[in-house]
Parts: sequence; structure tokens; C-alpha cells
Amino acid sequence: MNTLSKDFLETLFSKEKESSLHGKWITFKDIEGLFSKYESKFEVSQIGSSEENRPIMQLKIGTGSKKILLWSQMHGNESTGTRALFDLFNCILNSTDIIFTKILETCTLVFIPMLNPDGAQAYTRVNANQVDLNRDAVDRAAKESKLLRKVLEEFNPQFCFNLHDQRTIFGVEGTKNPATISFLAPSEEITRALTKGRIETMDVIVSMNAMLQNSIPNHVGRYTDEFYPTATGDNFQKLGYNTILIESGHYKDDYNREECRKYTFFSILQGIHHISNSDTFINYESYFEIPNNDKIFYDVIHRYSDSKNDIAFQYEDKIIDEKFVSKLNKVDENCLNSKIGHSEIVFDGKIV
Repeated sequence: MNTLSKDFLETLFSKEKESSLHGKWITFKDIEGLFSKYESKFEVSQIGSSEENRPIMQLKIGTGSKKILLWSQMHGNESTGTRALFDLFNCILNSTDIIFTKILETCTLVFIPMLNPDGAQAYTRVNANQVDLNRDAVDRAAKESKLLRKVLEEFNPQFCFNLHDQRTIFGVEGTKNPATISFLAPSEEITRALTKGRIETMDVIVSMNAMLQNSIPNHVGRYTDEFYPTATGDNFQKLGYNTILIESGHYKDDYNREECRKYTFFSILQGIHHISNSDTFINYESYFEIPNNDKIFYDVIHRYSDSKNDIAFQYEDKIIDEKFVSKLNKVDENCLNSKIGHSEIVFDGKIV
């Protein structure tokens, strides 16, 4: 297995991280000034527009026969993948390392670094017409969904990377660790059969997980492979386009998801590197050794001597007066004995 080393990845990320992008609220205005610097090496183009006529951009590079399509922010409030992609663009632009030469010789890469710019502006999961693009693969009611399908069919990729963020509630089953990164090889139908496409997808995920275990051991989870009939990954997988889901989650004290951004970047680069160096994709068994995601966390828990009085809180992110605000909301749950707080405060007496 061609596993990139932790030291190599750490050094590369530190050098090439796109410093102009930070925080969870990333809009088209934040990235539109960056595209010009990539034009010397990438094919940069506007491929369409959103429901509110914001541009949807594409970057293309490489001459190889292995075609890989990557997109981010189909949910507008999930920006970690977008930041990680721009870190990768800087690497491809600036690095002379042999791994990038090999990738560009063996692969052709197409990136859509913000599929849902309207949702990004409003910091919402849905688009401007309240359509969840990740549940619009069948109806394709949204302009953005139609555009993604058009790119998919015209480019005809062997692999897709579908980049998302997951909630802070998820931990790694059998541990007390948050799920910093979670992976999924989507099911093609309700029985979750191990088709050739799923096996090939799992093979790439096995490679990414092996790399991450060197950096964040026991912080990687496996997202549920329940079949969703209208979901993008499930339908693309069913259509024959191997689709790797990466869910960027939580790391200790990392509510801006800058550490998660780094490990998302590690994962994407490892996945592409593995594809570029592999002729077959059949090593899938270790995929099932990745622990499941487990809903065990709240952001804050108040603990009392009588556990029946324990109280859980969860952050809600929203935009208020054009500012990003995180509000801590009380959660109604009767028993918190099996739950963990990312932060826990112990009170001996009066309920606060």
C-alpha cells in the first residue's frame, strides 16, 4: 500500500495551507479572488451558476486516464472540504515532489470547490430554493444538481470524492474519541451488496484510513451505509461512478475545524495518490474494521451528583447581522450516563 508519511504530509500542509481561508463560514466571495492564481497550471472555468446566479467554478488538471471528480459544499454550511481543496490546489501549483508529477501523469482531476454558493452565503444546508442537493439526485429539481450530473456524465470519472461535514455528536465506536474523519462507500441498493464498485471504493478508503491511523489513531469512523434512494453518493455509485464520502468531523477544541481541515486534506491527497499508483482496487476487507460512527457526544454537559439532573447542550451555528454566531442550546434528553461532553462541567449543588 502506498501510504504517505505523517511527516511528509505535516510539512506539506504547513507550507501550502491557503492562509486566506479560515473559519467555518466560507462564501464565494472568500474564494473568488483565488482562482486567478491557478490559471497558470489549471484549466479554470465557470461551468454554471446557482439559483441566485452566483458562479459555480471548476478547476481541471492532469493528462492521465484515471479520471477523478471532487466537489465540496453541496451543503453550504459544510466548508471544511472546500478549505482542504484549496490547500491541495496550492500543493499542485507549487510542489515539485514526485507524487504530484505521478498524479498528473496518471490522473485527470476535476474539482468543483463550491457547488452550492447560495447555501454557503446563507450558511444553510440547502440551496436558495430550500432543496437539499444531497437528496436531489433523482428529481434534480435544483440547477446545481443538474449541473453536477452534467459534469459527471460528460467527464465520466472512475472515482468521485463527495466532501461533507458531520455533526460534533459523532464518536468512534468502542472509544471515547470524537470521529474526526468518517468515511463511507455508499450502498447501491437496500441490501447493501458488495458490488464491484463498492469494493473499489472501499479499497481507496482502506488506504486513507491506514494513513490517518498514523496521525490520529482511533479517531476515524465509518458512516452508516444505509441506502438512501435519493442521495447523491448512493445514486452515483449505482450508476457506476465509484463515490467516496468523506465526512469532516470534530477534533478536541477544534470548533473552527482547522485540525479537521488538515486531516481532510491528508485524506484527499492520500486517496488520489493511492488511485494514481494502483492498477487494481480489490483490497476491501479492512474497510469493515473501521469502527462505526456512534452518537455519543454533546458539546457541553453539566454534571450533578444526582445524574438525573445532568443537562446537555449543543451549539447551533447561524448568521446574524452578517456575522457568524454559535449559540449554545439546551438539549432534551433524560439520561446522559452513556453520553460524553466535549466539555463537561461538574456541579456539586444547585442546578445552573
